[in-house]
Amino acid sequence: MSKKVKEMLIEQYGYAPDLIFEIKRSRKVYAYKPCEFDPKTRTEGRIYFGKIESDGIRLTIEGSFLVGPKATKNVVEVDEEEMKLWLSGEDLKTSTETRGWVILKWGFYYLGCGKSKDGIIKNYVPKERRIIPK
Repeated sequence: MSKKVKEMLIEQYGYAPDLIFEIKRSRKVYAYKPCEFDPKTRTEGRIYFGKIESDGIRLTIEGSFLVGPKATKNVVEVDEEEMKLWLSGEDLKTSTETRGWVILKWGFYYLGCGKSKDGIIKNYVPKERRIIPK
């Protein structure tokens, strides 16, 4: 299972972190670091990393932070205004011709993953993690 996720990450973003990936029946992907204890007995030993979709892997905000710094493709940089719109749950208009799943980046921060198609990046920030812009 880890091999499949790593192949998808390299294909989409040009990089896969050295983690162990576990895919659940819901297609949710969890990640953890190799270590001496059995992480399956400790649920806090892993993080929700992303979800396998029909056309790739959709990363969580945490997954974006783990992949983004070394990703070589499909990273879209946004300005401060776009960052505020994104974190408030809005889709973004984009001039990039990238299609498919992209990581959004503002400065040193990775804002999550969205789906780019026809000049729009569809927002997937969960409602409970959105902010209200001032």
